[in-house]
Amino acid sequence: MNLGAPDPFFLMSPPIDVSELPVAAQRALTPDAPAPLRQMAAKGILPGAKPEHLVTLLAALSQDADPILAATARTTLSQLPDNVRDGALQGNLQPVVIEALVELFGDRPAVVEQLLRMPRIGENAIVRLAERATEHIGELVATNETLLLTFPRAIEALYMNKRVRMSTADRVLELAVRNQLELGIPAYKEAAQAIANELIAEPSIEPTPDDLLFQHIDRVAEATALSDDEDTHAIDDEGKELLREKFLPLFASISQMTITQKIRRGILGTSAERMLLIRDNNRLVASAAASSPLLNESEAARIASNRNVIDDVLRIIAQNRTFTRNYQVKLNLVLNPRTPLSFSSRMVTHLRDNDLRSISKSRNVPANIQALARQQLSRKQGGG
Repeated sequence: MNLGAPDPFFLMSPPIDVSELPVAAQRALTPDAPAPLRQMAAKGILPGAKPEHLVTLLAALSQDADPILAATARTTLSQLPDNVRDGALQGNLQPVVIEALVELFGDRPAVVEQLLRMPRIGENAIVRLAERATEHIGELVATNETLLLTFPRAIEALYMNKRVRMSTADRVLELAVRNQLELGIPAYKEAAQAIANELIAEPSIEPTPDDLLFQHIDRVAEATALSDDEDTHAIDDEGKELLREKFLPLFASISQMTITQKIRRGILGTSAERMLLIRDNNRLVASAAASSPLLNESEAARIASNRNVIDDVLRIIAQNRTFTRNYQVKLNLVLNPRTPLSFSSRMVTHLRDNDLRSISKSRNVPANIQALARQQLSRKQGGG
């Protein structure tokens, strides 16, 4: 028989199949079993039970409808003696039981090594390990290539986890590229294209120079935070962009990175890093920074007004529906002569009358945008 819906303590996995348990354990899980028996079971008292059966029983009770009983079982599970837990890890635990152990012991390398060898470890467990991984745990997960190829979401989780080494992230990304996997990582195509031409370092226990550089940039970036209305560059009297002195150390550090390293910084880095990297000469890097899931509306508005970024960056901003719901982003894209016409022309119809009047007379926008602004004004006046 199967228990009902799993508790959020687990990761939306199928319920535990208690038919794999001995009769005594099954009886303790029956709702009409004597309360003392169920309470003893929740405290880990089940004479003669093998460690794997005891752990499965506790995981099942952790999903019980009785909140007090469920809480007791979870506490017992979290405080298992090492010999009982390790004994259970020698068995063939069910996926949801493995997930329960991941939640409780996923920060312990010795336990993680055993969990990764479990025959029935599933996608939820491996992804959760990757999401929570420290540098060491990330390396353990990354070395299990068969699991990563079976569950590509774990590669995505490792790559997006800032605690995971740059060299580890590069290696798992190369694994995905070599095996022609399609991942949901932002700017994955750009990263895949760049990594195809680079030599990926072999696994190393000691941090590689790439790792040390990545960590150094973390520190520099934290020391040069960008306020909401601030940019890394200023415009001089001649309209040229000049890098602000405050950001020179960060710019110098980023300049030492390879293309794939810059791509990952563009995706996961700070606002200041993104504002530097959207100006990068390499289209892959600039596009990755514009595709970052951390990019906010304030940054998008600044980027949309920038006449020194490539059209690919403006295209990415213009295709982001979240950003184009922001009026300032739309206006900046229309005013920017580098915005592809197919996007800026569509946004003209959403502008306010006073902005349309200004654009219709402006010499700083393309002639066809001026004409569209005049047409839109004429339509509005005709309709009124």
